[in-house]
Amino acid sequence: MPKTLIRGSTIIDADRTYRADILCAAPQDGGTILSIENEITPPVNANIIDAGNQYIMPGGIDPHTHMELPFMGTTASDDFYTGTAAGLSGGTTSIIDFVIPSPKQPLMDAFKEWRGWAEKASSDYGFHVAVTWWDESVHRDMDLLVQEHGVSSFKHFMAYKNAIMADDEVLVNSFTCSLELGALPTVHAENGELVFQLQKQLLAKGFRGPEAHPLSRPPEVEGEAANRAIRIAQVLGVPIYIVHVSAKDAVDVIARARNEG
Repeated sequence: MPKTLIRGSTIIDADRTYRADILCAAPQDGGTILSIENEITPPVNANIIDAGNQYIMPGGIDPHTHMELPFMGTTASDDFYTGTAAGLSGGTTSIIDFVIPSPKQPLMDAFKEWRGWAEKASSDYGFHVAVTWWDESVHRDMDLLVQEHGVSSFKHFMAYKNAIMADDEVLVNSFTCSLELGALPTVHAENGELVFQLQKQLLAKGFRGPEAHPLSRPPEVEGEAANRAIRIAQVLGVPIYIVHVSAKDAVDVIARARNEG
């Protein structure tokens, strides 16, 4: 099959927007971009696409997905095929999903399970791996995941008591290991004990619908957890990534920590 020439497009890149032609290799050669120039002379037998008045941009990366996630008696409705196919239709060409071991499940066992599910993915994918418990075998698996399987970030749920919640001991040990490995610790910042107690109070009062969700999670529970994770990371000297920030209380402590360096 011939090479493909995309002509007259407006390219939106990470640093600028400009008009150019794009020459791509033939599909059997990987279809990769060979050249981006103001004007490219078509190769012999090239497949020419007129992209005048069209935008071309790099594929999106969604760094936070949960495909076919089993969680507290439920399973996410999208699997790795349907979820990535839907993403591709909207321009998302790569995802980073979460391997979430059950309590006491070896990290490598969970990683292999998720890798098996992901074989049917339509797009590129990578993994964060959650640390949901701690002993020396977790340390060994984290090292193996970084050194041999390309994992570069580890997730910590500060919520979901009696399921996958990481207490301060787990955070300190895992953050320290992440620092040793050059990996990035990430956290879901909610005070799991506060949420658990508020849930019990609401259930006792008969609140069982979705309206109880925000009532069990006032902004303070996110702000407290974000601040605690930041200060633990600060003491250990490790960078930290706080995912899906949703409350001003958390934004404020993040801004303060950034201003402190």
